[in-house]
Amino acid sequence: MTVSIRGRSRRPFRVNRWHVLAGLIAAAVLLPIAVVVYLAAFPNENIWPHLASTVLPRYARNTAILMISVGVCAMGLGTFLAYLVTHFVFPGRRWIQYALLAPLAVPGYVGAYALVDFLEYAGPFQTSLRQVFGWATARDYWFPEIRSMGSAIVVLTLTLYPYVYLLARASFKALPASGQDVARSLGLSAWQQFWRVSLPLARPGMVAGTAVVMMETVNDFGTVEFFAVQTLTTGIFSVWLESSNTGGAAQLALCALVVIAALAIVERASQRRIQYAKSGRQVMTIQPRATRYGWAVTALCAAPILLGFVAPVAILMETADPFDQWSDGLMQAAVNSLVLGGLAGTIAVGLAMVLTHGLRGLRHRPRWGAGLLRLTALGYAIPGAVLGLGVLIPLAYLDRTLAAAWMEWTGDRLGLLITGSGAALVFAYVVRFFAIAVGAADAGYAAIAPNVPLAARALGAGPGALLWRVVRPLLKGTVASAILLVFVDSVKELPATLLLRPFNFDTLATYTYDQASLENLSGAAPGALMVVAVSVLAVILLARFNK
Repeated sequence: MTVSIRGRSRRPFRVNRWHVLAGLIAAAVLLPIAVVVYLAAFPNENIWPHLASTVLPRYARNTAILMISVGVCAMGLGTFLAYLVTHFVFPGRRWIQYALLAPLAVPGYVGAYALVDFLEYAGPFQTSLRQVFGWATARDYWFPEIRSMGSAIVVLTLTLYPYVYLLARASFKALPASGQDVARSLGLSAWQQFWRVSLPLARPGMVAGTAVVMMETVNDFGTVEFFAVQTLTTGIFSVWLESSNTGGAAQLALCALVVIAALAIVERASQRRIQYAKSGRQVMTIQPRATRYGWAVTALCAAPILLGFVAPVAILMETADPFDQWSDGLMQAAVNSLVLGGLAGTIAVGLAMVLTHGLRGLRHRPRWGAGLLRLTALGYAIPGAVLGLGVLIPLAYLDRTLAAAWMEWTGDRLGLLITGSGAALVFAYVVRFFAIAVGAADAGYAAIAPNVPLAARALGAGPGALLWRVVRPLLKGTVASAILLVFVDSVKELPATLLLRPFNFDTLATYTYDQASLENLSGAAPGALMVVAVSVLAVILLARFNK
């Protein structure tokens, strides 16, 4: 039936159930951000003037120094390594180009524990120095302060540079060989080719990777807390847990969100300003060439692997007691991490598939679909401490409401169903890493030929059947990869877990943090090794899925 208005007919308005479902999923993902903004704007006790005049300048200064320093160092190191493995042939290149990703398996706080254990006054390095040179006390020699801003920069650079390396390597590999040929014909040296040809063309990947590194730096809690560097993230914990002021914590959280939003805007603006295109004749990409400094290049590429992965793992293995420290508490923490990570990965990817299908997999796509997909990706940019604050408040209110209703109905106490279990953690992980799932689902849909869903619809498949019987089998590898990525990040997540875990409940990340905060590094080592082992196993499986 059509309705005629002034000679023009239009179809009656109909509510698309898939669009509504997509909107509900997006609303749930964006709820924590809205809660943080509301708490910051309407605090019960406004301590903003006090924060602004006392601790905020220190928090902001340290955050800016750490973020910029780690971003610059990671960009330089990751880009340089990507250039070496894509432009030169050297011994071990086949394995090194993948091994350079290994430091991603070592969370920053794990690297911090290993560094302090090795370099502190009672550690093996300084002990050996005193024995060799005959020094008796710390007054006899100078040694840099281990728990400092500089150490935090070094550790975070070594654990985060693979983000830049991965994207810069992809950019370098896609460069046309003709550009290098022209540069050589003009007499440019290898350094000039890198600086004037390769580097500008690879800039989009470098900028994107550096933005991720800086976001992860702002999000970090375990590393900076262990090195006694006060940032916005540590300030959120301090104001909320020590001062019991949620409004002040939300205001600091909003400052962190502003920093993250600024990074995202700068990254997007840089991508819009820089556009490169290859003509149809530029099909040959850069081929690595031999160099007489092959072993030197091998040594340069191996150094970050040794410092960022091999050394921390070796130190932890040496520190861990194989008999006394593998306690029941650690085993329970491992089970909790595996269950929560698996649930978060499965739920996040399932919801992302439904959201993406509702916004771009149907015949009628809403105009606001692309914008909503980008909004749901904001969760990955939210620091874990901010997310914990935004998740706990509404879930605690829901728990109280349910408990009151149950008491009125039955007269019995219900307890805390959500915040008293792992449900709040699963929800936080889903929101935090929903961008990974959405990105994988969106990329998978983009790779499906348009005639496939058209043929399915012609054969009578509805939206649900199209998703389950056609799209799901085609994206099986993409779905598995996304679940693994969300799972690994959930196992390593520390700030949100510290804020949201129930009483007497540990994951591998919190168990390791608790032991290290008590200066029990031998007790922290087994948990840290298990985090690394889970991450490495997931990376191996991810490589197999993407062969």
